Amino acid sequence: MSTVALFHSVLGVRPGVRDAADRLRAAGHVVHVVDQYDGRVFDSYEEASAFAEGIGYPALMASALAAVEGLPEDLVVMGFSNGGGMATYVAGNRPVARAVLCSGALPLDVIGQDHWPQGVPAQLHYALDDPFLQAGSVESVLRSVGEAGAIGEYLQYPGAGHLFTDPSLPAEFDGAATAAFWGAVLRFIGGGNSAVSH
Repeated sequence: MSTVALFHSVLGVRPGVRDAADRLRAAGHVVHVVDQYDGRVFDSYEEASAFAEGIGYPALMASALAAVEGLPEDLVVMGFSNGGGMATYVAGNRPVARAVLCSGALPLDVIGQDHWPQGVPAQLHYALDDPFLQAGSVESVLRSVGEAGAIGEYLQYPGAGHLFTDPSLPAEFDGAATAAFWGAVLRFIGGGNSAVSH
């Protein structure tokens, strides 16, 4: 199985991130949860965004890269929302095998990169009516992935939940979408048959 670096959303390591780590481990993967906030979590996107901006996104990207130093070259990077940007930055600055971006597709120029890593496939996930989805961002990432000779897969789910896999966010969580999401993720990185159900 794979080694997975898991990057949290702007809200921090909420229960949805811990649930993701549990699911991946149950499927046989080795998981490193990268906590860029040293345990701090948020309920409000506005408050969380102000906190992240206070740290600075360049500093967050540098810490994301430092956190995976020494991990295998066939690393899978996976991130939720802001963590998708962190996963993308890591993929562009060290060897990785695959990338999973959930509600977190950022055009490469936003994070100071000019190309996707050669041959690295990516899987992108969004709710259809995600209020944070920026027009053209998914298309930009998929185009970059294709230009790098890799396969980009884009999956959409009914609803408007940004972090739709997080059961601690009842206004956003969608159980059916979460089940479909994990089926796709484990097919993509391996371990789909051995995953526990939640």
